[in-house]
Amino acid sequence: MSKVLFILKRRPDFDAKEHTHVGLSTGLYNSAKFMNDMLIEHNIESHLEVVEDYNRIDKFVTLHRPTQCIIEAIWVIPEKFAVLQRLHPKVTWIIRVHSETPFLAGEGMAFDWLADYSGCRNIVLAINAPRMMEDIKIYLKHRNSWTDEQTNEKVIYLPNYYPQTYTSKVLDTAKDTIDISCFGAIRPLKNHILQALAAIGFADEIGKKLRFHVNAGRIEMQGGPVIKNLKSIFQQINGRGHELVNHLWRPREEFLELCATMDIGLQCNLSETFNIVGADLISQGVPLIGNADEIPWAVKEFSADPNSSKSIIEKLHLSYKFPHLNAETHQHSLTHYTDQTAKIWSNYFGG
Repeated sequence: MSKVLFILKRRPDFDAKEHTHVGLSTGLYNSAKFMNDMLIEHNIESHLEVVEDYNRIDKFVTLHRPTQCIIEAIWVIPEKFAVLQRLHPKVTWIIRVHSETPFLAGEGMAFDWLADYSGCRNIVLAINAPRMMEDIKIYLKHRNSWTDEQTNEKVIYLPNYYPQTYTSKVLDTAKDTIDISCFGAIRPLKNHILQALAAIGFADEIGKKLRFHVNAGRIEMQGGPVIKNLKSIFQQINGRGHELVNHLWRPREEFLELCATMDIGLQCNLSETFNIVGADLISQGVPLIGNADEIPWAVKEFSADPNSSKSIIEKLHLSYKFPHLNAETHQHSLTHYTDQTAKIWSNYFGG
């Protein structure tokens, strides 16, 4: 029977006065916690720890004595594993990658480190998206001259899980404003600008003032120009009554409460592997317009072309007309996806 340990890196700007005790009110922490809890529910022993840096990994591996240690995301220098493998020769190290190739291309060291990891004994690379898994297999098969069998042993698929707890809500169409969210870290591939313009166009067409909600507290991967342009757009049109509403990142329960106040959520992003923010919205009964080519559980009938404001506006109208159908079909689709996830993890770890 497997004994699993998840290890995450604490955010570099951790402040005990501002952040949670683990220092990670982020999608990465939530993702790992969901999977840790799911394994426990399937009678697989599992633990989760957050560390300041990779020099603290040994402490918790010694404490929990796992058979598999899952490092969430690419942050441990490859040289560190030579030390860890000597200290813990029976542990299998699983480096879990959370990004599609277009997003990972923005991390300068990513492919060098993945190549170095792949050459280490007892290291497995776990990818949470099928396309990215195939991309990495092509790269590492050539880099290491692996056979197909070797490649499949070293590069595995471990998708995301999400707890199946849902609520419903009634869309208030009588008010003179509409609250549309585009939550998530501010970065280019999140496509905030086009979604904001589509939301403005939709609000005009239904004769309401737009309140466009974002998480401006997290700017990542050259996201500075995005938030600058986003603020400029709403400053330039402030005479029309449309408003940009900035929210700092907040603990999960508080974020869910915020999600529940939205009328519609937008996640027409250009690159995704799972999209926890979208799952948070539909878990609260909020209709969602996503991108079914990127979000694996998104419902195609309520998905839009992320390069077309016209397409997004059309799906905003559809979701505004049928909010319950949107939320319920998304909840059903997410349940099916996460049922399959639970089977994959349980099979891999011997549950």
